[in-house]
Amino acid sequence: MNSFENFKIGDEVEFSKTVSETDVYMFAGITGDFSPNHVNEEFMQKTPYKKRIAHGALAVGFISTASYLMIERKNIKAVSYGYDKVRFTKPIFIGDTITVKYQIEEIDKEKLRTVASCQVFNQHGEVCTVAQHILYHI
Repeated sequence: MNSFENFKIGDEVEFSKTVSETDVYMFAGITGDFSPNHVNEEFMQKTPYKKRIAHGALAVGFISTASYLMIERKNIKAVSYGYDKVRFTKPIFIGDTITVKYQIEEIDKEKLRTVASCQVFNQHGEVCTVAQHILYHI
């Protein structure tokens, strides 16, 4: 069986979690991104955001979690081929509960790829991050 036999357009997985202070600080430590946007409450109180925001790249990491869930659900071997059209449309604040929706929108058997539409929502149903993710089937 090839890895595309159990894929169809519209297949979807979701992943949810509350973004914690620990998530943000551990991500800052791993990446070295200690921007005051993420770690300085006093600084952020003087901005239109009024409080610290999670790293955009952390939101992309949550999309990666959803892609792994799709790989597991479909019982395939695949690697990430990358992200396209990544946009951070609203901030994700510490304490927000996010939900990632990862939905297959394209299947390319010739190139051994699937493309997924990815959206990260906050607890208010607002879209915070969007992207396309490409899985390369191995």
